[in-house]
Amino acid sequence: MTLPLSATDATTRPLFIVAPEGLEAWLSRQPAPVGAWLRGTGFAAAPGDLRLLPGPDGAPVAAVIGQGTPAQRARTRFAVAAAARLPEGDWHLDGDLTDAERDEAVLAFLLGAYRFDRYRAQPGTGARLKLPAGSHRLAALAEGEWLTRDLINTPAADMGPAELEAATAALAERHGATLAVTKGEDLRTGFPMIHAVGHGSDRAPRLLDLRWGSDGPALTLVGKGVCFDTGGLDIKPSASMLLMKKDMGGAATVLGLAHAIMALNLPIRLRVLIPAVENAVSGRAFRPKDILSSRKGLTVEVNNTDAEGRLVLADALAYAAEEGADLTISMATLTGAARVAVGPDLAPYFTDDGTVAAALDKAAAQVRDPVWRLPFWEPYEAMIEPGIADLDNAPAGGMAGAITAALFLRRFAGDRYVHFDIYGHQPADAPGRPKGGVGQGARAILQALPDLLGF
Repeated sequence: MTLPLSATDATTRPLFIVAPEGLEAWLSRQPAPVGAWLRGTGFAAAPGDLRLLPGPDGAPVAAVIGQGTPAQRARTRFAVAAAARLPEGDWHLDGDLTDAERDEAVLAFLLGAYRFDRYRAQPGTGARLKLPAGSHRLAALAEGEWLTRDLINTPAADMGPAELEAATAALAERHGATLAVTKGEDLRTGFPMIHAVGHGSDRAPRLLDLRWGSDGPALTLVGKGVCFDTGGLDIKPSASMLLMKKDMGGAATVLGLAHAIMALNLPIRLRVLIPAVENAVSGRAFRPKDILSSRKGLTVEVNNTDAEGRLVLADALAYAAEEGADLTISMATLTGAARVAVGPDLAPYFTDDGTVAAALDKAAAQVRDPVWRLPFWEPYEAMIEPGIADLDNAPAGGMAGAITAALFLRRFAGDRYVHFDIYGHQPADAPGRPKGGVGQGARAILQALPDLLGF
């Protein structure tokens, strides 16, 4: 996990970032050959349009990339992602940039440079960026996002519950955090729904509990760590399993966020809870119509073994609520209904607290990490009450699936609770977001934490 950053004393070439509305003014300040070259090649500062500027010997001595118009920028989150197209060497940002534009450009460069190369060398230009002053926060965020992407992109054969524990342990060791792991008989008796979901696999389920910090407000992050989801005995069709290595995307995202929090030494007490399981098919797998006990004491009728994520999260949320926190956030690749509602780009979230929602929405706009509030709609509570048990994990009817899942989780959570139902996958290459695993909501949360926790 090495970001493409140049040494502080390296000789760097300028990467100019120019918007169409400022193009002529910028060209008027450049040497005549630069203007002639750019006009002759049709450069109009369109979003992501990159031109290398040659020196006397023909070798590139600078580069210029277009931002696009304000309307175009609104449609392209990272218009200036350039790391994959610049020649090898060290670069620095230049141009008439606001602080927000500079931050976007730095983040676009760092996120666009990501490659998943665990199994095969991936092409990269070797371009490195000299961080502008005050950009170390962005580097911490990018490194956290690289961690999230690596975890999601790793196939389930190499990212089961034990490997997810190892990744969490490595993160804890790096930052001086502690990690407690519950499994075996202690998991069966203390976290019966986590155990029930994971017991069908030969890869033992477990609950990971990372803690960091001794002072300040308390933040608990709970991430769904279903390392692979067959659907259980309600088995998925094969096409629906193709992306199920990403079903631990919630765990991966909270670990990436935790890295940023710890790397920046934020003045909070952080706790990360990850129920790590594999939902497998076997003679030990839990069954449709089983009634499970939960850590909280509520009983749950299983009407679909493919709605397992809310079961493991529920036990972890109940555990978190026993201690309490100033803010608890769960993140999970939980429902297809959320994807149908808002597509792959938006990270829908649920909260009862309008102040929390306002802080998240404001922060998301500032850092271009889009989120969208959905309701804890009280009239749908009856849909998750089957009569034979306290709760139903998969109400019939197929409507409002994201909302009923969120209502289910709220029954186990403590006060001041936010739930994110993320996708965790980028369907096609986009600037700053290569196809594959991706974090969602983490940048918005980090940006909002001072308002949410009062530090």
